[in-house]
Amino acid sequence: MAFLPSDITVNEGDSINWQANAAEIHTVTFLAAGQSLEPFNPANPDQLFKRGGGQYDGHSYYNSGILSNVEVPGFPSEKSYKLKFQHEGDFTYYCVVHGMAMKGTVHVQDRGSAYPHSQRDYDRSSAAQEEAILKDGMKLDDALARHASNHKVFAGDDDGIAMVMRFVQPTVTVHVGDTVHFINPGMEAPHTVTFGNEPADVFAPIGDPSHYSGGDLSSGIIPADAGPHSTFDVTFTATGTFKYICALHDYMGMVGKVIVED
Repeated sequence: MAFLPSDITVNEGDSINWQANAAEIHTVTFLAAGQSLEPFNPANPDQLFKRGGGQYDGHSYYNSGILSNVEVPGFPSEKSYKLKFQHEGDFTYYCVVHGMAMKGTVHVQDRGSAYPHSQRDYDRSSAAQEEAILKDGMKLDDALARHASNHKVFAGDDDGIAMVMRFVQPTVTVHVGDTVHFINPGMEAPHTVTFGNEPADVFAPIGDPSHYSGGDLSSGIIPADAGPHSTFDVTFTATGTFKYICALHDYMGMVGKVIVED
């Protein structure tokens, strides 16, 4: 959940090529002068699609469109974005999907200036950062697992460094009449708990979670870290194996199942 490197220096006339390195969707977005960063809106074409051409003018809105290293259901996506920098200055950019949590800076110096770092330096530094982020994510996943149970499932988590994009623990076994609490404890990512068919509108809740015996049921968006609104409680009233997904991140492997016994 970061641009690696997040801070890079180039010369006037140089181009930068951003490459998608995650299944999670991201953008490379330079805001126009005076423009504020707005929450991600999947219905806004200016956030979903490429804007601004291939040469950055230093003050207008430029957007890569959605970047991902896999095909993302429901979203147009590309695997890379290239932009040429013609003007000296310091330019901040964001991932509009993740807002202030994911930003970077391009420093553009005079044409012909000596570079403070080589591409090899950036590659080495980025690899070290990536390894540290992944280790942090593994520790976060382990911490969730220690607190999860058959009646408590965590819908991911994040700590400002890494995100766990999985249900923890994904498979649970309960009895008829039991309730499973699905909790989103993170600060950044919304999730859903969706049984049955994936709804056309993943944001809207479907069904009655207090008496679930099968069929279509969805939490709608479970916002991150929103107190009681970050929990979706499902009471199971029939035996069976009930599979569920996060309708936003199932393509990344965020799936699970509840086994209900007598």
